[in-house]
Amino acid sequence: MRMEDTICALSTAQGMGAIAMIRISGSKSFPTIDKLFKPFSAKHRLDKAQGYQNLFGKLVQGEKVIDEVMLSVYRGPASYTGEDVIEIACHGSVYIQEQIIRALLAEGIRLADPGEYTLRAYLNGKMDLSQAEAVADLIASESAASHQVALQQMRGGFSAEIRQLREELINFVALIELELDFSEEDVEFANRSELESLLERIQTLLTRLIESYDTGNVIKNGVPVAIVGAPNAGKSTLLNALLNEEKAIVTEVAGTTRDAIEDELHLGGITYRFIDTAGIRETEDVVEKIGIERTFEKIEQSALVLHLIDARTDNLAENGAAIREEIAMIKEKSADKQLLLLANKSDQSGQAELEGFFAEDEFLAISAKEKHGMEALVDRLKAMYDWKQLAASQSIVTNARHLSALQNSLAEIDKVREGLALEITGDLLSLDIRAALAQLGSIIGEVDVDKDILGAIFGKFCIGK
Repeated sequence: MRMEDTICALSTAQGMGAIAMIRISGSKSFPTIDKLFKPFSAKHRLDKAQGYQNLFGKLVQGEKVIDEVMLSVYRGPASYTGEDVIEIACHGSVYIQEQIIRALLAEGIRLADPGEYTLRAYLNGKMDLSQAEAVADLIASESAASHQVALQQMRGGFSAEIRQLREELINFVALIELELDFSEEDVEFANRSELESLLERIQTLLTRLIESYDTGNVIKNGVPVAIVGAPNAGKSTLLNALLNEEKAIVTEVAGTTRDAIEDELHLGGITYRFIDTAGIRETEDVVEKIGIERTFEKIEQSALVLHLIDARTDNLAENGAAIREEIAMIKEKSADKQLLLLANKSDQSGQAELEGFFAEDEFLAISAKEKHGMEALVDRLKAMYDWKQLAASQSIVTNARHLSALQNSLAEIDKVREGLALEITGDLLSLDIRAALAQLGSIIGEVDVDKDILGAIFGKFCIGK
């Protein structure tokens, strides 16, 4: 971590565009740019500029003019990184971008590592570790839900809850350890019943945060949805109808889909990753067998299963027993999943017939080909993953590292409660509480954070952020 270096990087997307932005951060930012920048008027002189000011002029290297640029000036510590920062807005030519960066490198500024700007912001106390990770999530967000949750975390909502828990635990462990200094007098500073109440409340909160990860993972990565059923049940037609494009091949020939076909759709702020799978049936075709095996793999990997049934009157009459066996098998395979049974081609059957056949199962009647019932299906999907009320009322965990730390912390809190019940000595209670504190602190970076952990976190960022 060469924190004494001044760094630069292209912070807009690679390639040609109307405007590009190159960011510089570090103690040499102002002296270096002062050599290269020639203002168009005296009021735009860099040495006179205060923070949060824009300056217009030309950037030069020797006698060569590189471009007319706009500088955005931020004087530390009132900047993103907490250091002196200058952002150069230039024309978006790749050649101009390269020339500016070369000029900066020639002055002893080095290229930033991935995530180094946000790493410096964290190390300089501009944000805690969970907020820094939320920056990467915000950049990667592809839906309204993932954007909103990342924004909430970046603003410190989740951090505030963790910090409050730590402060209360720190107060108690301090009292318990104070008792150790007066062990001969048998003095009790930490009220054990109050500690028990606090631990119970912390357990409840940690459990809630841990349970929120399933929702958070869906918000962050999308809902994997497996579309399954017998050949010619209409799976590919349903995928095409949902996406409103001819994504999958549709024919009357059974077994057309032999591999999983995937695409995404945003509904109600959530990303749904639909997977059209091979039809489930007995077959001697080697390739189709592999496709069917992958169908069961996709069911295992999914969070939601859409089970399509060919609900035409004649098919229900001819293949009723086999269809019921198929429904039972998919139920078994999807025991830990959300499952939605769809009676497809329902335009070729009567409502009474459908209700009679599916009397023991909740179903939704649709016709993917005619696009009947599609609005009701979309509404049902949105209702299954309504994140807005949850996100507005509580913090949601979206990060696997945070989940692991919360689980470990909960395990330590369980040990403390067991110790209280067994009336173990304060020094042993203190050890377990400190272990819980370390796990909570690792989430927001308020303990010694190993360099390898920081490297793993910030190495996933894009260069320039």
